[in-house]
Amino acid sequence: MKQLTAKQRADLLRLAQRPDSEIDLSDIPEIREFPSDAIVGRFYRPKKQSVTIRLDADVLAWLKMSGDGYQTRVNTYLRELMTKQRAS
Repeated sequence: MKQLTAKQRADLLRLAQRPDSEIDLSDIPEIREFPSDAIVGRFYRPKKQSVTIRLDADVLAWLKMSGDGYQTRVNTYLRELMTKQRAS
């Protein structure tokens, strides 16, 4: 990875200190809504974070019944719920 020069670093710091109101978005409008046809993870994979949660035994059995990948399914179900709630 190429190192920044002192001038580039100074320019970036100067730009970072400018308020958002000074940013001209006329040629690249800000996206405020997540497109319904967007494919999560196509170009960007959200960072995964390990957590411990307590689930009812029957819920866990139901998740595991479909085979390996139950943790991924939990994440998918929660993401779908999050997306629906954001749309409301």
